[in-house]
Amino acid sequence: MNDKREITGWMMYDWANSAFSTTVVTALLGPYIQSLAESTTEPLRLFGAAIEPGAIYPFAVSFSVVLQVIFLPLLGAIADHTALKKRMLLAFAYTGALATILLFFVRGEMPLLGTSGAVVLGSLLLIIANLCFGAAIVFYNSFLPQIVSPDGRDAISSRGWAMGYLGGGLYLLLNLALLLLMDDTTLAVRISLAGAGVWWLVFTVLYPRRRLVQRAPSRPRPQVNLFTHGVRQVVKTLGELWRDYPMTLRYLVAYLIYNDGIQTVIVVAAAFATSELGVEAQTVLILVLMIQFVAFGGALLFGRIAARIGAKRAIMITLVIWSGVVIYAFAFLTNTVQLFVLGVPLALVLGGSQALSRYLFSQMIPADHEAEYFGFYEISERGTSWIGTFAFALAVQITGSQRIAIVALIIFFVVGLILLSRVDVRRAIVEAGNDPSGVVI
Repeated sequence: MNDKREITGWMMYDWANSAFSTTVVTALLGPYIQSLAESTTEPLRLFGAAIEPGAIYPFAVSFSVVLQVIFLPLLGAIADHTALKKRMLLAFAYTGALATILLFFVRGEMPLLGTSGAVVLGSLLLIIANLCFGAAIVFYNSFLPQIVSPDGRDAISSRGWAMGYLGGGLYLLLNLALLLLMDDTTLAVRISLAGAGVWWLVFTVLYPRRRLVQRAPSRPRPQVNLFTHGVRQVVKTLGELWRDYPMTLRYLVAYLIYNDGIQTVIVVAAAFATSELGVEAQTVLILVLMIQFVAFGGALLFGRIAARIGAKRAIMITLVIWSGVVIYAFAFLTNTVQLFVLGVPLALVLGGSQALSRYLFSQMIPADHEAEYFGFYEISERGTSWIGTFAFALAVQITGSQRIAIVALIIFFVVGLILLSRVDVRRAIVEAGNDPSGVVI
């Protein structure tokens, strides 16, 4: 445990996949799909009803996460019984990267498909890529308890997130340069989207593939087929959470709620800025670029804050700030200057809340069940909101206004904060069979 070479390989997967979450999920694909949908004379229809252009992208993200809700806990249960954890991480990363690269071919008036068909194709590729993104992170997160001792996980988790924000930020800088240098903005966006897949693929090969060590399965391989066993194990794990680890379950529910709100903000922010404030693609990239680098510092800052007051209290501080960000965006945000000012506190809590949440959960789960439990955790991880994005898309569909829709997200932060305040961290760690000494609570 604590092999520096393997830890570096682990952290660099955050660097590798963050190009997808920042460029594709956060910055460019949402506004791009919305612009394609708005340019069609015939609106996209589902079950006979026309879909608002601003609702198509969050609906697609929400559907991809519904698939994650079904499959990720099963994959986690299977990984704990086989020597496939590293292979499955790589397989899903490669598949997601390929789907992202294919976004280059999504454009208006596509041969055979037309613009409406391009919207559908782009949405399908997003669904595939985001499903694979989430699946790979299940296995990625499950390596953390195996490669770092309990007293060092908060620091390594925060550094991993920081590396992700740094890598995603550097790739966004390349996107910005491309948009400024090319006259054809649409082509620049398509190249940037596809390049995120290339970045994801190349750095996955260079680091996790070469440095992560596949260990023997933590539990014996079952006699029944793996899928059947996975279903049974998911049911069993839910029962164990309810019966044996009630505080871990309480924390998981709180996390799924408040992080769903965080992920929805990430998913819809660029489209909100474009639609409500008329912000251009280059300005959106500059904003997200700023957020990436400030979030890098935020992840490290809140890692230090947690070392003094405990991860739970530090996360609660971030949720109060998140609530203020959403309220301000609804009631006062009217221009680009305000948007950039608001981006600073958002970026600080973005890095801190997510890094500390992963660290805290890793302390609350029983040994040798890491992939299985992180399968449930990943249901609401980076870019994987399902209730929030669906609620937002539904509000846009009904009201036609993204500003009205965003105010509903305050519920996720308030409810999550209340539930988190009722989690006894020390009890959760002890119930999971882990040692709470050395952990600031």
